[in-house]
Amino acid sequence: MLSMLDRWSPYALAALRIVAALLFMEHGTQKLFGFPLPPEGGTPPLLSLFGIGAILEFVGGLLILVGLFTRPVAFVLAGEMAAAYWMFHAPQSAYPVLNGGDASILFCFVFLLLVFTGPGAMSIDGARRPAGPRHSWER
Repeated sequence: MLSMLDRWSPYALAALRIVAALLFMEHGTQKLFGFPLPPEGGTPPLLSLFGIGAILEFVGGLLILVGLFTRPVAFVLAGEMAAAYWMFHAPQSAYPVLNGGDASILFCFVFLLLVFTGPGAMSIDGARRPAGPRHSWER
């Protein structure tokens, strides 16, 4: 049973990567384009802290979605989410459920997982990699 599950783990990782990227991109499209609903206070200036965050969320999310430069992009996005949590959510309350930062925490750790695991199946990174084992335990 476990070997069957192991065989599907690259696809499960790809599903996590793709769904997380789509959700993450939605935060960027909201701030950049006011879609699906403009943020309170309107769209931020591009060269503001929120504008740069929006660009990272949209472009970084798109790169994660297709699995291109997954590890370095995921590292940057994990850092963005950690900074977002500590700068904007944590000062409001020590409890994520009260400060609204639970999404930031989850995105941070999903992206951190991708830094260590890579993109999984169905990625541009995987298509560009030469054939053969990716990890020492696959040899």
